[in-house]
Amino acid sequence: MNDTSMDMDQRYRAMLMQRTGEERLILGCAMRDTARALVEASLSARDPQATVETIRKGLFLRFYGHEFDHETRAKILAAIESAVLPMPG
Repeated sequence: MNDTSMDMDQRYRAMLMQRTGEERLILGCAMRDTARALVEASLSARDPQATVETIRKGLFLRFYGHEFDHETRAKILAAIESAVLPMPG
């Protein structure tokens, strides 16, 4: 879906390109962090008792699950489940 006029889209892009590469990287990282937080909140809201592994598997599936075939996806999910590491905070 694109509800932005071409003129406004071009103006926005020009404003972004005026920023330094470092500023654009910081913006991109902030957007990624926000997206992750939203997905984590969604997963936790759906299952308040969700484990760290459940949240990690949900994050993987939301962001990258569609990029892998069933067999590869299953291997990655199994690896996530077996890796007992604390969630980054």
